[in-house]
Amino acid sequence: MAKIRDVIQFLEEQAPPALQESYDNAGLILGNRDWEVKGVLVALDALESIVDEAITKGCNMIVAHHPIIFRGLKSLTGKNYVERTVIKAIKNDIAIYAAHTNLDNVATGVNHKICNILGLQNLKILAPKKGTLKKLVVFVPHENTQEVLNALYQAGAGEIGNYENCSFRVTGTGTFTPNDQANPHIGEKLQPEEVTEHRIEIIFPAYREAAVISALLKAHPYEEVAHYLHSLDNKDLSVGSGMIGNLPQAMNTEDFLNFLKEKMELNCIRHTTVITAKVERIAVCGGSGSFLLPKAIQGGADVFVTADLKYHEFFDADQQLVIADIGHYESERFTKDLIFGLIKDKFSTFAVNFSDIATNPIQYF
Repeated sequence: MAKIRDVIQFLEEQAPPALQESYDNAGLILGNRDWEVKGVLVALDALESIVDEAITKGCNMIVAHHPIIFRGLKSLTGKNYVERTVIKAIKNDIAIYAAHTNLDNVATGVNHKICNILGLQNLKILAPKKGTLKKLVVFVPHENTQEVLNALYQAGAGEIGNYENCSFRVTGTGTFTPNDQANPHIGEKLQPEEVTEHRIEIIFPAYREAAVISALLKAHPYEEVAHYLHSLDNKDLSVGSGMIGNLPQAMNTEDFLNFLKEKMELNCIRHTTVITAKVERIAVCGGSGSFLLPKAIQGGADVFVTADLKYHEFFDADQQLVIADIGHYESERFTKDLIFGLIKDKFSTFAVNFSDIATNPIQYF
């Protein structure tokens, strides 16, 4: 039987928790990692009604996009919906896990799902993140180079955009003298040694550091492995906020808004003035995306599809694109489909259920 930890491990391979924003609280909110999974309920929000639904459907794990605990709790008295949800989940031994901004920030996450629904092509991250990459430099005897590289690739190093197994090497001479306590792979104790070595340089996601170093030390033949780690300021083009792409062909602007309304199952769209007859380049950001408006303009977007813009922020479009505010819930509603598909395709020993409850707190009259 699969355990809670198995589901978490899989989800965190898809959306590493290290990629969540600093203000976020993604991860295991409630529950024990060693519980066996009886069933999983996938929802956008983990609310009291969702816990009730989990009980009814025989699920002891809820996987939600939004964390039910976002800020610190100082008491559990049931005085608000957060505390009531937590109390009910604890009393019924239901685990709650959230994949939030880490799922927003991966290239196959929330925004990619929106782009697929809209049929966008040539997708790129709208605002790639800095500071998420590291470089490893290591010195390896030339006859062991490929073995070490294969281990590093297997641990997740050497991927750059659409390319894998990326590395750089130069040949040089390594010198060392083992002391009388050493157990050298090459050479003799107390004897100076020169070895033809490769200097290998390879980039990897910072969150994979432990796995990469572990693989290096296991595969490298030397007793003492000379290596260096460097944090990089490079933008990681596979990680970041929002996404931008092109429609298969340009559309009349009003036709696109109708298309957007149909595909995203919207009641209404708040949008700025239509400024061009046709649109083709579309930027998206599920949830609150006003912070990405300058990036959407810089990226040449004709329309920016997002949510939660304030009145004065609409002016910031400044006749350079059309802002289409479709609502927070509406922009992320298909995240349930994304999570549901991932879990269902991976696990067959328990039922994965799709929540039937629309948790949108906003109603339209």
